[in-house]
Amino acid sequence: MKKIVLLMLAIAGVAFAAEETVVNETLKAYSVLAAGVGLGLAALGGAIGMGNTAAATIAGTARNPGLGAKLMTTMFIALAMIEAQVIYALVIAMIVLYGNPFL
Repeated sequence: MKKIVLLMLAIAGVAFAAEETVVNETLKAYSVLAAGVGLGLAALGGAIGMGNTAAATIAGTARNPGLGAKLMTTMFIALAMIEAQVIYALVIAMIVLYGNPFL
C-alpha cells in the first residue's frame, strides 16, 4: 500500500511540475523559512534549559551554601552543552541556507 501511495505521489509531482526556476525559488523560500523556524525553536529550547539550570543551581546553593562552588562548576558545564546544541542548530541552518543539497 505504501508503495502505491509513493508511486502516485511521484506521478503527481511529474504531472504538476512547474518550471525549474519557479521550483528553485520556492525551495529557497522554504529553506529560509525552515532555517528561521528551526533556529528560533532551538534558541527557545536552549533559553528554557538555561533558565532551568540556573534556577536549580540557585536553589541548590540556597539549600547548601557549602556546595556552591561545585554546583557552579556543574552549571557552567551544563550551560556549555546546552549552548552547543543551539550552535549545532545554527550550523544546520547555515547548511540549509548556503549549501542546500536540494538545489
